[in-house]
Amino acid sequence: MLLNSYDGKQIFIREWTDVSDPVGVVQIAHGMNEYAARYDKFARRLNELGYAVVADDHRGHGDTDPDTLGYAEGDMFGDTLKDMAAVAKYYGEKFSGIKYILFGFSYGSFLTQAFIERYAHYIDGAVIAGSSRQNGGAVAFGKMLSGLIGAIKGKDAPAEFVNGIVFGGYDKKIGEGEFQWLSTNAESNEKYREDPYCNFVCSYNFYASFFKGLSGLYKKANAQKLEQDLPVLLLSGAEDPVGGAKGVGRLYDFYQKQGMKKVKKYLIEGSRHEFLNEPNHFEEAFGQIAAFLKEIVPRVRK
Repeated sequence: MLLNSYDGKQIFIREWTDVSDPVGVVQIAHGMNEYAARYDKFARRLNELGYAVVADDHRGHGDTDPDTLGYAEGDMFGDTLKDMAAVAKYYGEKFSGIKYILFGFSYGSFLTQAFIERYAHYIDGAVIAGSSRQNGGAVAFGKMLSGLIGAIKGKDAPAEFVNGIVFGGYDKKIGEGEFQWLSTNAESNEKYREDPYCNFVCSYNFYASFFKGLSGLYKKANAQKLEQDLPVLLLSGAEDPVGGAKGVGRLYDFYQKQGMKKVKKYLIEGSRHEFLNEPNHFEEAFGQIAAFLKEIVPRVRK
């Protein structure tokens, strides 16, 4: 379906809602350079547990912006965050009285970090997957670089240089070639490479917005808005170059310092970034998610 967001832009929503008497709703926020349909297996497994599932294609991604992949006007991070809030409000009202959980992966996980600082009143819990607490110096440099080159080449220009630094760095950490940082499943990595909805370069506007969004995540003014009783699960592959054990550990410590009482972390040994696309790790990851969802109880949402 198409949902009109706060500014009138139509956001494509994929639904897996054919569930009789659902026990809850899971909203998925997908990663960078991908789209909601890649979560079909995961969503259908959640359906089997009684959860309705919805996921938007973020601005500059998928069927929301198929003709301008990697680019949308405005603050792409901030605007996508507002889109996610609109999705949560719509489906929270449609499925009132049952628990509502946000699952954010990779880029979507950083959006989820921002979401729980600003829009936690729409949800009962969150899974922050394939994430980390990013280095402040690296974020500041990325923001400066993206803005500077974007001013020269144009905000809509593919950010080849920044893209090479980010993804090239992940490739080097694994050392097995392009895209092998994604997962231990070479077949899945090749499908990603061949998918035009995945294998594209995001714009300088995307990166400038992204680094701007990251730079605000751990500021005192925003951190003070975190709800201390919100259940949160941090879930990542132990060998994920986006964060892994160290990056997830820094994020966990940050939330602990903010007084959050219901934050859990789980690292999947031997797993890289896309653990949902690793046949030898999917069940372990899904088991952790299922157990976390089961523990959540509906709150009085605003």
